[in-house]
Amino acid sequence: MKRPNSMTPATLMPDVAPLVFSKDTLVNGKPATIRCLEIAGQTFSINSGLVTTVKLEDDWFQEVADPPAVIKFLQDHHEIRADVFSFCQRLPNIEPRFSFTCEWESIAAIEIDTYERWWEQLDRGTRNMVRKSVKLGVEVRECSFDDDFVQGVTSIFNETPIRQGRPFWHYGKDIETVRQQFSRFLFREDLVGAYYHDELIGFAMLGRSPHFGDLGQIISKIQHRDKAPTNALIAKAVELCAARGLRYLVYAYWNDGSLGKFKQRSGFREVRLPRYFVPLSLRGRLALRTGTHRGLKQFLPSRLTASLKKARSTWHDWNQRKPTAPRQPGS
Repeated sequence: MKRPNSMTPATLMPDVAPLVFSKDTLVNGKPATIRCLEIAGQTFSINSGLVTTVKLEDDWFQEVADPPAVIKFLQDHHEIRADVFSFCQRLPNIEPRFSFTCEWESIAAIEIDTYERWWEQLDRGTRNMVRKSVKLGVEVRECSFDDDFVQGVTSIFNETPIRQGRPFWHYGKDIETVRQQFSRFLFREDLVGAYYHDELIGFAMLGRSPHFGDLGQIISKIQHRDKAPTNALIAKAVELCAARGLRYLVYAYWNDGSLGKFKQRSGFREVRLPRYFVPLSLRGRLALRTGTHRGLKQFLPSRLTASLKKARSTWHDWNQRKPTAPRQPGS
């Protein structure tokens, strides 16, 4: 993190230029640098595009502590040139609490009472997959972020360049890159591994917030798909959330396709959360009126989007017809 000076958020006053700094992060699995801003002890990212949007940098895990105060700060500091301020409520706060322009954001979540109750509401096929994993000798347990775990993760990442019909972000990364990029949030993550004959064949990184667990990363080796390691990992994640008193388990956004069906069979349901958009400039107001505050991709017809995804998947499948040896990390 690169900061221009040593000011702290508490020193920021309306008549003082805000503290803008650059921060290293990952975007689509690749290193990137983003502009950030600290307001009242929270870090916000400044995202340029059709409009410049300011939102909480850790938007997936946190809520904005005082939205009106942030809005006033951004309005008072025109030098930031922010067009839109966006923020979202997080579980368990699903009812809108503000009168700003609101759109719904759909996530996939399991509401957890007990592990047993989650298990009982699964269909027979999903329960059998979890039982099958145990019967075939897959052991699921909590792990440490040590050399063996990082090496196992790297091996999983480099099994294939294509996953779910698209190039896989983490393919080709070496052990040190994986160690660096996936140790950033260990302070709030539990690591769960699926082992077969002492080989790591799948893992999950279970993030912890005050009210929900989050499957920020869950992946298994394709060659061991017959042993249902991903089903076993989800079962373990539900068990850990129940033991820690977390009311929900979140698995990214609600979606269609094969992944969406897998989520449904695993007990996930669509949960709609309110996301707010506050215009801060003329451009921001025009963006909200025309709907361009979410980018141009949303204007593509759903049938066309589905066709394009299918064509992309078909092309990658055709391109990968000839079997190739797993890539050596870093090669």
